Amino acid sequence: MSISFSGSELINIAIGIEGRGIVFYDVMAKSTQKEAAREVFNYLADMERGHIETFKAMLAGADKFQISADESGQYTAYLRALVDSAVFSDDLVTSEMAAQAESDAAALELAIRAEKDSILFYYEMKEIMPQRAQATVDNIIAEEKSHLRQLSELKKKLAAL
Repeated sequence: MSISFSGSELINIAIGIEGRGIVFYDVMAKSTQKEAAREVFNYLADMERGHIETFKAMLAGADKFQISADESGQYTAYLRALVDSAVFSDDLVTSEMAAQAESDAAALELAIRAEKDSILFYYEMKEIMPQRAQATVDNIIAEEKSHLRQLSELKKKLAAL
């Protein structure tokens, strides 16, 4: 049995990914003792909130396209595997992971993995989105890459302390 996605399903998955990022970053911002880390976590949570708004705006036209039958077999199973193997699978798990992170560095490792997972998902999502939506997804990918760079820089900065 193959799993197929409509445009709105893909966008709702993306909204879920961003929502779990917010939960994670909010918990980390509240639990860190380092002001630099708190500022970065708060900034990233706000960026994820902006991504949710962007995706919600895309929902209006999302049901006007469907993934073609040619793309619905193995490709959608691949997308489902990406979603199912994501670092943050639901809000409860996400908040527990953040709360149980042994250190800011451990939390940053989780966040880095999550950003990489998101980038990979969005690249794959972009491949099957209509042309008119691809620039928006490109912008979100660029922002996620920026998050990845910021997290890597923060990790180096905290390791040097």
